[in-house]
Amino acid sequence: MDYENQTLLKELILIGFTQNPQTGILLSVMFLFLYMVIILGNSFLIFTVTLSPQLHTPMYYFLCNLSFIDLGFTSCSIPKILFDLFFNTRTISVTGCLAQMSLSICLGAAECILLAVMAYDRYIAICSPLYYTTIMSWRVCRSITVIMWLGSFYFCLTPTIIKPLVFCRGNMLDHISCEILVVIELACGDLSATKYLLIVHSFILLLLPLKFIVVTYIFIIASIVNMQSVQGRSKAFSTCASHLTVVIMFYGTTLITYTGQARLSSYLKYISLNYGIVTPVLNPLIYSVRNNEVKDAFKKILMKYSDHFRKTNIGLRN
Repeated sequence: MDYENQTLLKELILIGFTQNPQTGILLSVMFLFLYMVIILGNSFLIFTVTLSPQLHTPMYYFLCNLSFIDLGFTSCSIPKILFDLFFNTRTISVTGCLAQMSLSICLGAAECILLAVMAYDRYIAICSPLYYTTIMSWRVCRSITVIMWLGSFYFCLTPTIIKPLVFCRGNMLDHISCEILVVIELACGDLSATKYLLIVHSFILLLLPLKFIVVTYIFIIASIVNMQSVQGRSKAFSTCASHLTVVIMFYGTTLITYTGQARLSSYLKYISLNYGIVTPVLNPLIYSVRNNEVKDAFKKILMKYSDHFRKTNIGLRN
């Protein structure tokens, strides 16, 4: 399409939740609180795992990756949301919007892949414990991480390379951030290839990993049921329950959004809050509050540094 006779837009307007300044301030306080919980919770998990040798296992390694993804995913959108709510501004540059959109796609793709990898890790730990250290070696874990991030960058860059988005008509985004489903509706030109690619990517990143997770957990549950030890069954169910809870929260609303159901209504921006904010808030709580290993490791860290601080004070006094 020829854009020479059309004015290309340089800024877009995010409609957000409300135009009322008082309501915007209240919402900004709420979002600020949730963002602080996300930062503190995920940072706590990364800090505890990093400083605790007993947690240097593949499961907690991937859990740290999940916390890193949650920090990045929320940080690419919530600061802008807070700014818009507090100062009652809505504009965002086209470049900034596309950058936010691409980063969100990249981190979202990484989380989809990572949740499937974490399910496979639990499958090996429960169904083939004797081969766990061989199959899930650190070399394998690092290779999986590299493949995960390279694949994520591929999925976020491909649509932009195939069909760079330009805007020359409406500039109103009925959302709180630059969600690709909303952004693509304002772009100019023939976007059939981009939309087709989006469908293919949604199938690869959402349905295939989810199918893999479901099949994996069928084998895991069968193996747990056949365990003789009650304590072993309880521990296995506990670790799997945490992961399944995260999978259900993340995939539940993501599937609703990207299979086209949410696009038929005006509730897309509200539905996106679940995987954009609620899930990153709950992830560290699920994996730390309900996990005795993490709590015990954190207590040991506190005891270690409190003893060091006490000895340092005694040395200074002497």
